[in-house]
Amino acid sequence: MAFLAEILGNLGIGAQQALALSLLLPFFPLLLLINRRIRERGRPPLRPVPAYQALRDYLGEATESGEAVHVSMGTGGIGTAATAESLAGLMVLEHVAEHSEATGLESIATVSDPSLLPAAQDVMREAYAARGYPQAYDPASVRFISPDRAAYAAGVMDILGHDGVGCNVMIGSFGDEFLLMSEAGGRKEVRQVGGATSPSILPLLYVSVDHALIGEEIFAAGAYLRRRTLHLASLATQDWLRTAIILAIVIGVLARSLA
Repeated sequence: MAFLAEILGNLGIGAQQALALSLLLPFFPLLLLINRRIRERGRPPLRPVPAYQALRDYLGEATESGEAVHVSMGTGGIGTAATAESLAGLMVLEHVAEHSEATGLESIATVSDPSLLPAAQDVMREAYAARGYPQAYDPASVRFISPDRAAYAAGVMDILGHDGVGCNVMIGSFGDEFLLMSEAGGRKEVRQVGGATSPSILPLLYVSVDHALIGEEIFAAGAYLRRRTLHLASLATQDWLRTAIILAIVIGVLARSLA
């Protein structure tokens, strides 16, 4: 064990990360197995998440009305504690970008962390290149505003107030600036979908947007919007992981109680 700990330490993996890795690795074969079964037997039904259906409806309404859609991936970045939330925002941006390319909908993506800028640009560019129209990609559609949370919120508020935005999507890592942006959208009667995982932000999110994605629901974007088999398999694997954790907790409590 000491030898293994030394190897993990040399790789920059601490004790907590090593523990998480050891818990997740046994479920990787299960993920592959479930992914194969979904490919063979078809996609399983998913429980309804109204926010994802609302997002599809809002994109359609914005297309019909000629309005733009704004996507914020939060104030986190790649390679930080908010990486997972930022990637969830990028997944939603990919869906919006493909819809924009297919329908001519104007889309605007804003980022606060510089590490998200090239990722967001690549997602938007690939959406047009995949359809054979790379020249239609507008680099100005992805905008880096500021790493300062308040300044970023001010920039988003200006976009919501002056760029003819009809749909505002904010999914990622946020602080109190979320309320400033959502209230700006609310004053303009912009249709809004928001999602976050921070417990301190969830109350603000729930009361200030039309449809909210609470906690881990933001990580299901690939399954609900993209319908990719690997994302569907990931959801099923997470259910098995939760079940295993719950059973381990119950067994541990019983063992300590009977000891």
